[in-house]
Amino acid sequence: MFPFIRSHVLPMVKLYVLGFKVLLAQLVSRAFRLPVMPRQDGKVAIVTGGGRGIGYEVVRHMVRLGAHVIIVEFQKLDLASLQSVRHFAQSFKQRALPLNILVNNAGVMLVPEARTEDGFEQHFGVNYLGHFLLTWLLLDTLKESGKRGHVSRVVNVSSSAHRIGSIHIKEPASSCPHYSAHAAYCHSKLAQLVFSSHLQQELQRGRFPVISCAVDPGMVATALYRHLWTPLYLVHNIIACLLYKTPEEGAATVLYAALSPALEGDCEGGYWANGCREMTTPPTFDPQLKRSLWETSLQLVGLQ
Repeated sequence: MFPFIRSHVLPMVKLYVLGFKVLLAQLVSRAFRLPVMPRQDGKVAIVTGGGRGIGYEVVRHMVRLGAHVIIVEFQKLDLASLQSVRHFAQSFKQRALPLNILVNNAGVMLVPEARTEDGFEQHFGVNYLGHFLLTWLLLDTLKESGKRGHVSRVVNVSSSAHRIGSIHIKEPASSCPHYSAHAAYCHSKLAQLVFSSHLQQELQRGRFPVISCAVDPGMVATALYRHLWTPLYLVHNIIACLLYKTPEEGAATVLYAALSPALEGDCEGGYWANGCREMTTPPTFDPQLKRSLWETSLQLVGLQ
């Protein structure tokens, strides 16, 4: 009984309490408005999950600024399949295009217990590991496309849920007898953020013209919450329509991280929310954890 409460009920309560706190903070804060961004003519961007929600708004704005945007739908790039990720990356490279911006936006939340094609827990596989492999396979192209004053960008769309996540190096939720979709989601978002931080360190160390950022878009009225328990989902939809950010508002900080000249030069990437760089939880500063997750991820996707 107590193990069930600890592993299943407690993560759910923690996530909803955190969500309530985030929503209150969001309501009393002034929403970030994206300033005028420079033209992006000649630049190429890839946006995963670009067909709806935040991703759609990111794509729409980039196209309006003249960028060539490749919209990656779940059907075209199945992040739950490492083979599909490899195929997509290979197909893109064959087009001999530059790559200036990679926005890792697609994700799942609170899905029922399931495994990816490669046997990984669904949140871990889609939210983190698929994007890890995609970024790794496209990293050389990003490096080649960046230059001083016009660095390439990797933007990982994260979540405040990382604050109550933890990382079990082999794989989140794999050894827990009582599966919790709430915990699995939080773990995957923390893994994504730790990866983003370590990638930035590696890029800085190699003096490559690429920066890596993570962005928390806030609580946004999108289809991400569709796997909530049905009665809760119906109530949630009413609250979301009244109090949540619109997808356009949620996309503002993502676009800022992807396009703003303010992030050029000696910027350290970082974690961004509501238009500002913010501090994250201690695990993102743990060098041993970052290195272990990096090396384990390489092994899991067959690159080491």
